[in-house]
Amino acid sequence: MPQWLILVTSLPTHNATVRMRIWRALKALGCGVLRDGVYLLPDGAGAKQALQGLAAEAMAAGGSASLLPADSLDSAQDEAFRRLFERSADYARLKTEIDAFRAGLAGFDPAAAKRLLNRCKKDFAAIARIDYFPGAALQQTEATLSQAVAELDARENPDEPRAATGTPELLDKADHRGRRWATRKRPWVDRLASAWLIRRFIDPEARFVWLDKPQDCPPDALGFDFEGARFTHIGARVTFEVLLTSFGMEADQALLRLGALVHYLDVGGIAVAEAAGVELILKGARQSCADDDALLAEAARILDQLYAAFVEQLSEKGSSDVQ
Repeated sequence: MPQWLILVTSLPTHNATVRMRIWRALKALGCGVLRDGVYLLPDGAGAKQALQGLAAEAMAAGGSASLLPADSLDSAQDEAFRRLFERSADYARLKTEIDAFRAGLAGFDPAAAKRLLNRCKKDFAAIARIDYFPGAALQQTEATLSQAVAELDARENPDEPRAATGTPELLDKADHRGRRWATRKRPWVDRLASAWLIRRFIDPEARFVWLDKPQDCPPDALGFDFEGARFTHIGARVTFEVLLTSFGMEADQALLRLGALVHYLDVGGIAVAEAAGVELILKGARQSCADDDALLAEAARILDQLYAAFVEQLSEKGSSDVQ
């Protein structure tokens, strides 16, 4: 497979709209520019299809275009080509903005802070999308952005759990049945999904206590998803994922898919296709259910259906893989 794709194009001079659209598309793809009208991309990740589409558009508008596969002649040329995709300066500018945001966080009102941080997230995603040779600059900026997200979350949600260190302890479900379980009231994604997981797979007779504040947790209750709770965030895992690991349920691929969804909606990270729709439905449920037990019941129906759909998809995939 060739290392590179080269698009050689001459755009129509009489159609400024097409010229601008193609130029913007090439920029959005992060193409390296070898000279006027000669653009370079690493071969892969949809690059061929994208460049073929732009070549077809240029020719349809009266221009010319050729898409050529190519290999580097030697290591020096390969290094020169790679330098065309260097994003360190972009990451450095963004990291400076994030550092300034963190330094001035106390002075921002909540709405302004969210707007600024969301813009930083979008800017990071835009750079990372065209970072074809990621390295330390991406990792450093991503870590700084994660710190900013955590600091804003800590200011807005002081009762949200901070991730503990270590690894989840492997536990026996039989020792955790017929219990009271406690978490903060007005539960959202991680708490709702964790409560569903507890009642569906760990403790079918579970009774839930919805706390005004974590300090109100009864001594005999198993707390989850708050600071100091028996079950809460550990390392990169959210509470739902900690419960999966603690009770040996990670072999269930459908539950792992739910875990990825809960993780993304709770703390961000790798996007999940179903996330926006599930979040919208749960927001509607939260709006319409004033009582937390009723909210859990409604969320449980949604999660039951989602789990069943994941099981079916995985079953169909398994069948097709065998054939």
